[in-house]
Amino acid sequence: MDKKKLIVIGGPTASGKTAVSVELAKRIDAEIISADSIQVYKYMDIGSAKVSKEEMQGIKHYMIDELDPSYEFSIAVFKQKAVKYIKEIYTKEKIPMIVGGTGFYVQSVIKDVSFEKVKADYELRSKLENEATMYGNGYVHDKLKQIDGTSANVIHPNNLKRVIRAIEYHKLTGQTISKHNQEEKDKKDKYNTKYFVLDMDRELLYERINKRVDIMIKDGLVDEVKKLLNMGYTENLTSMQGIGYKEVVEYLKGNISYGKMLETIKQNTRNFAKRQLTWYRHQTNAIWIDVGRLGFDVRRIVEEMEKDVRL
Repeated sequence: MDKKKLIVIGGPTASGKTAVSVELAKRIDAEIISADSIQVYKYMDIGSAKVSKEEMQGIKHYMIDELDPSYEFSIAVFKQKAVKYIKEIYTKEKIPMIVGGTGFYVQSVIKDVSFEKVKADYELRSKLENEATMYGNGYVHDKLKQIDGTSANVIHPNNLKRVIRAIEYHKLTGQTISKHNQEEKDKKDKYNTKYFVLDMDRELLYERINKRVDIMIKDGLVDEVKKLLNMGYTENLTSMQGIGYKEVVEYLKGNISYGKMLETIKQNTRNFAKRQLTWYRHQTNAIWIDVGRLGFDVRRIVEEMEKDVRL
């Protein structure tokens, strides 16, 4: 049986995915599923660079403003929802398009990754969280390094939740989570996938990221975080750990200066973009589009993509 077509547009933050995806969707009669771990939350608009109604240009978007910030969004939840929406889009005889920079989310769908129910070890989680508080995230990250060097290389020490989960997975299954992820990655694609990655010169990318952060601050990111805190959304929530939000919280608590907050958001965003690109380089089926070479002209970028989409 022929596999159904699925379009994926990935790329680092600030690479222009929103405008390109909307234009391509208009041309090929597609609907968009967002693969962003923060845009899925309500009230978190500025810090997530959430696509606006105007930017959508009438194209149906899924996984935008769907969850309360208190909800713990995960890759398993994303996959479940995304697969449901893909089926829904097919029933309309349209093409589903997944757009976003969270590569693991996309992979879970196209490789049909299984999330077997591995029970939680709350005692271990609590112990590791306490150790991170006492000795720092690096201390817990070193524990992961000892049992699963591959995972330690790709999971940042500050992503404590994923570090702990990888340690927990090893303890409960006797298998490293990196081995499990590789086995899932080696599966054949479930769909006829056209996977595009938007790319550009690194210095140009970092310049765009810095400007984007400046605009977010100007547009009221600090006030957005204040509002979230006043609504009762605490800093330890998964949603509030997003880049931009956690740094503003530290500023509001008086732990860092305004200037330090601004520079830390920029640095953390640049580091995140670097990790995104590293991940994409391991996607051997990806079609790379140098948007800088095309002058960031959305029309030219989409025309180049259309050649592959039509195949």
